[in-house]
Amino acid sequence: PPGRRVQSSKLGPTPPRLLTEEEFQLQGEVETRKALAELRSFCKSPEFSAWTTVSRIQSPKRFADFVGGASHVTPNEVSAHEREFGLESLSIDEELFEEDDDDDDEEEENISDSSGG
Repeated sequence: PPGRRVQSSKLGPTPPRLLTEEEFQLQGEVETRKALAELRSFCKSPEFSAWTTVSRIQSPKRFADFVGGASHVTPNEVSAHEREFGLESLSIDEELFEEDDDDDDEEEENISDSSGG
């Protein structure tokens, strides 16, 4: 019926759907790769002043390797990031925010386990 359409249009625009954790991770990876590719291609372009840039950065060889296609992060940086922001640190953060009442925590865990499958 037309009456319903009029009502729904008065509600205004629907809010955007929030990303899931997986979608957020994936979008971050995709956008990062895209931005790194754009940075590489810009660094290879004639407008780019290589000497000015190289004179300002700490690791010219690493920068040159990156422009040539090497990873923007070293294995050491990856493992340091995993230690600081990986799954282990996430569980520690969650523990910090949990309530003191142990019974509630156990119930919440059971609920989230059953809904996750």
